[in-house]
Amino acid sequence: MGLTGDRGWEGTAYPDRMYFTDRGIEELEKRRGEEEVTFEWLAEQLRTFVDLNPDFEVPVERLATWLARLDDDEDDDE
Repeated sequence: MGLTGDRGWEGTAYPDRMYFTDRGIEELEKRRGEEEVTFEWLAEQLRTFVDLNPDFEVPVERLATWLARLDDDEDDDE
């Protein structure tokens, strides 16, 4: 599975929407899509990014929380 996973038409979750952020996601996938990273490495990169860009603290926190809880819904169904 690539970085975008099963996102559908033109790399977006919804066929009729193209967000500005999709361009950055597409660049990330193109440049680094074959690499494997740990969540420890990702967490450190997110901390560094927030240190350099404090205005993005809330969105990065939301992304990190969303990633951390991805499996929670599956656990609730069991």
